[in-house]
Amino acid sequence: MPSTNVLFTPLQLGDVTLPNRIFMSALTRDRAVDTIPTDLMLDYYVQRADAGLVVTEGTLITRQGTEWQDAPGIWNEEQVQGWKKITNAVHAAGGHMYCQVWHLGRVSHPDAPQQILAGVPVYAPSAISAKGGKFRFLPGAPGYVTPTELPDPWVIIKQFKEAAVNAKAAGFDGVELHGANGYLIAQFLDNTANKRTDKWGGSVGNRARFGLEALKVLKEVFGSNVGIKLSPCGGYNDVGMPLQDTLDTFSYFITEADKLGLSYITLVRYSEGFDPVIDGKRRGTDHDVVASYRHLIKNAKVVVNGGVLPQEGAELVESGKADAISLGFNYVTHPDVVKRAKHGKPFDNIPNVPGLYGAGKKVHLEVGYTDYPQAVYN
Repeated sequence: MPSTNVLFTPLQLGDVTLPNRIFMSALTRDRAVDTIPTDLMLDYYVQRADAGLVVTEGTLITRQGTEWQDAPGIWNEEQVQGWKKITNAVHAAGGHMYCQVWHLGRVSHPDAPQQILAGVPVYAPSAISAKGGKFRFLPGAPGYVTPTELPDPWVIIKQFKEAAVNAKAAGFDGVELHGANGYLIAQFLDNTANKRTDKWGGSVGNRARFGLEALKVLKEVFGSNVGIKLSPCGGYNDVGMPLQDTLDTFSYFITEADKLGLSYITLVRYSEGFDPVIDGKRRGTDHDVVASYRHLIKNAKVVVNGGVLPQEGAELVESGKADAISLGFNYVTHPDVVKRAKHGKPFDNIPNVPGLYGAGKKVHLEVGYTDYPQAVYN
C-alpha cells in the first residue's frame, strides 16, 4: 500500500503553518446550551486538536429557527467568551481553529423559539419554500415553510462581518464561510431558489454577488485567513440545478472567489447521503467536482471533502488535485483520526446513533460525543 506520508507534511494556510493536511470538517453536534458553547464542547474539540485544521460546527451569525436548536452562535459576548475558552484550549494543545459562520436562510422555521426571539421573519433570496425538513421539536414536526424575500441583502452581509469580528475576539485563527448544503449562500447561487430580478438575482454574476460580498467583509476582518466550503452537486436542503447551469454558476463563483486571496476552498463531492429523495426523486447533480473546478483555483489551497479516506487523500495530494483533505463523519466517531491515518489503523468505531446529532434529553450529552475510544497504539 502506498505511503500516506504526504498528508503529514506542513501546509501554509493564510498566515498559519499547519502541521498536517487532514482537516476536521464542520460537524453539527447540537451540544450548545441556549446557543452558548460549553465546557463539554471544549473537551470534544481538544480531543481532535491534532487535526491540521479544526473547523467548528456551523456557528450561527444571528438568531435563527434552525432544526438544530442547540447549535452555537457567535453574535453576543457570552458566546464569544464560550468560544474563547475553546480556542485557547485547542491552541494550548497545538491546534489551529477556524469558525464556520452560518446563515440558514429559508430552512429556518418561524415558530422555532430562537426565530421568535429574533423578532424577524425567516429570510431567503426569494419567497420560495424548500421541500422537506422536519422540525421535531415543534408540534406536528412541520417541514419548511415559505420564507420572506430578504429586502436588503446588505443587512445579512453586515451580520457576517460582525460575526467575523466576534470570531477574532474569540481567538479563532480564521473563518470559513458556509457556502454548502443548501444554506443561504447556496440559495443565492441556485437559480431554483433565487428568482430575484434585482442585482442579487438573474444572471450568474448577480446570483454570485451575495457570497462574494460576504467573503469580502470576512476578509476585512481576517485578511487571508478566510476559507469557504462549497457543494456544487447540491441535493441537500432542496437545491440543485441542471448540469450546465451548475457548471456555469460554480465555475464563475469559484474563479471570482479565488481572486479575493482566500486561504482555501473546500470542494464537497457528491454523496447520496446528502441528496435525499424528495417527492420520489433526488435534487442533486452528480458530477466530478475536482475535475470540474480544481483547475480554476490558482491562489487558494484546495481541500477535498466527501468520503475521502487517508489513502485516497494522499493520492489526491500527490497528484496535485488537492492540497489537503477534509474528513467529516469519521471525526464524529474517532477523536484520533490523524493518529489512525498515520499508523494505518481502521476507522472502526461504531456510531452511537442517539448521540450523533441533537442528543437532547435522550442521552447524556457526552454519550456519542466525547466517549469514543482511541485505537491501541504500541
